[in-house]
Amino acid sequence: MTWSNQDWWPDLLRLDVLDDNADDGSPYGEDYDYAEEFQTLDYEQVKADIRDLMTSSQDWWPADYGHYGPFFIRMAWHSAGTYRTADGRAGASGGLQRLPPESSWPDNINLDKARRLLQPVKQKYGRKLSWGDLIVLAGNVALESMGFETYGFAGGREDEFKPNEAIEWGPEDEWETTSPDRYEGGEAGNLKDPLANTVMGLIYVNPEGPNGEPDVEGSAKNIREEFERMAMNDEETVALIAGGHTFGKVHGADDPGEHLGPDPESAPIDEQGLGWDHEFGDIGGMITSGIEGPWTSAPTRWDTGYVDNLLEHDWVSVKGPGGAWQWEPADADAVEHAPGADDPSEAEQPMMLTTDVALKHDDDYRAVLERFQENPAEFQQAFAKAWYKLLHRDMGPPERYLGPEVPDETMIWQDPLPDADYGTIGDEAAAELKDELLATDLSVSQLAKTAWASASTYRDSDKRGGANGARVRLEPQRSWEVNEPEELEVVLSTLEGIQEEFNASRTDDVRVSLADLIVLGGNAAVEQAAAAAGYDVEVPFEPGRTDATQDQTDVESFEVLEPKVDAFRNYLGDGDFEDLYDTPEERMVDKAELLNLTVPEMTVLVGGMRALGATYGDSDRGVLTDEPGTLTNDFFVNLLDMSYEWEAVDDDEQLFEIRDRETGEVEWEATRFDLIFGSNARLRAVADVYGAADGEEQFVEDFVDVWHKVMTLDRFDLE
Repeated sequence: MTWSNQDWWPDLLRLDVLDDNADDGSPYGEDYDYAEEFQTLDYEQVKADIRDLMTSSQDWWPADYGHYGPFFIRMAWHSAGTYRTADGRAGASGGLQRLPPESSWPDNINLDKARRLLQPVKQKYGRKLSWGDLIVLAGNVALESMGFETYGFAGGREDEFKPNEAIEWGPEDEWETTSPDRYEGGEAGNLKDPLANTVMGLIYVNPEGPNGEPDVEGSAKNIREEFERMAMNDEETVALIAGGHTFGKVHGADDPGEHLGPDPESAPIDEQGLGWDHEFGDIGGMITSGIEGPWTSAPTRWDTGYVDNLLEHDWVSVKGPGGAWQWEPADADAVEHAPGADDPSEAEQPMMLTTDVALKHDDDYRAVLERFQENPAEFQQAFAKAWYKLLHRDMGPPERYLGPEVPDETMIWQDPLPDADYGTIGDEAAAELKDELLATDLSVSQLAKTAWASASTYRDSDKRGGANGARVRLEPQRSWEVNEPEELEVVLSTLEGIQEEFNASRTDDVRVSLADLIVLGGNAAVEQAAAAAGYDVEVPFEPGRTDATQDQTDVESFEVLEPKVDAFRNYLGDGDFEDLYDTPEERMVDKAELLNLTVPEMTVLVGGMRALGATYGDSDRGVLTDEPGTLTNDFFVNLLDMSYEWEAVDDDEQLFEIRDRETGEVEWEATRFDLIFGSNARLRAVADVYGAADGEEQFVEDFVDVWHKVMTLDRFDLE
């Protein structure tokens, strides 16, 4: 084994997660446009090909009940169901299920076969159809082939070609375990951010119950916490579980630990990417979870069989043939049996998981179940919409959706924006507005911080946030501590006055949105700061943003975007973090990854924000210049200057004093966010470039580029 730097120095700040933002490893090249390719598909033929596959015999892998539908539903569910709201990462986009670790998760046993069954379809359509879209579409077609009416489908998930190392799955070093470090305070019930699943290597929760015990109360608690962390309410949670478990069965003919071979990433080379090898015929059935049986008497038909069985019968916990806890009906004769998965002449008794029975014993979940039983059409509609949300939650705004089955309705979870019913400003009007903005009492720092507060909420993981919509003026963002609400109110009030006067003065249909004006103000601040340093620059500006309303903004949904720290504004927060990251600088890198920044872009952005004086509370921390508001490279020059020494001023080593070595006088204060650019070898190597005598011009140019990048991250209409 060859050790990496991370192996030698486990505490070394991981920067490699930002390298994926520079090179995604795609073999298609820079000119490849997946959206354009997808639009050339014969979409109906693609669906027909998948539909034909559902009931086509495959000698090398059996189909339960002669139908791959339930198998493909599980595949799609487990692909999309990894999404979590805390950081917007995972989900179906990227086709990550075909890459480690998801490809070899214990919860994904045998899904390698489901994807391999789809290989002929993928091969036929090549670059026109990504794995991310194909996996999800196969789940939709599966539902339709068994009598369910889906709500719609959207393509647009471009594949990734290497694992997303930015996704933190948990602190455990063994699969199917839950360590106290997964929870704040070490006790179950409060998962650390950004986690959603309660067990390492499982999509959601342990189907046997917490810690493998048939505890229905604890299971319901885990379900609620997990599904809330993927943006699902109680009704959506019940609809998804009940709808999904209407189909198929689980496989536990015997103990998985005794019969399954190694997972795909550990399997021998001659397995060619397949894993979990076992001779299912020799043990009388297949093995996945170790739990055995169907949920209903008709596992390939949409009906209310799951809800009826769960509510109308008593269930008792037993150990199944695979050695796992499951539930069987107290009166087996009262429950209609299903045909055998392999031989229809044989009968299989329906079962339930602990997670199923938990729904029945939780008052709120049970109320939803009973409502669905009384109103099957409502159940159908609830599952259709929840399934659509599950599959598309990580795709961002509807303008990114592709294909003929995109619904007309825009849901609140898609962060809707109004269409502009006016003409947008041109270059001349933009220049006039910038002059007006700079003529106000607002400082460079105020203008820059407001633009940053608006744009930097963007997450490339699920394409949420950003400057479009000007939601920084709405709840919850206008009240976030990091946005300094009182100062923000002053800035917004001034900008609204300029907007009102400009729009009222126009004799044509041209108007300026507050969203555009906020970005324009930030651009003007950068240009003025550059001019003060002797550089004539113009930050590119593309109008076209619109202003969202409060009704178009789900306050609870947007709460997860609130920064607990912000390295770029040197905001340390209150230090009370319920997440997996140990240091502020790790949180800085995490945010930079979500902003799609590279290592040099993160570096120059921090240095530029310090030069602008754009710090939380207008603090001098990390500014490291006598000329704040002037876009110089002083931050890097002084950080690297050996005329100074550095000393922590608190036990947590969050704050530091920078002293003159000769006089001992304190010149500046700084945080870990600042000092990491001198401490970490790779960051110091980049800082050296910007701090050199000939580095300032490149620093200014690079800062302008990355500032413009952040301001337009959410402008999907420009792609």
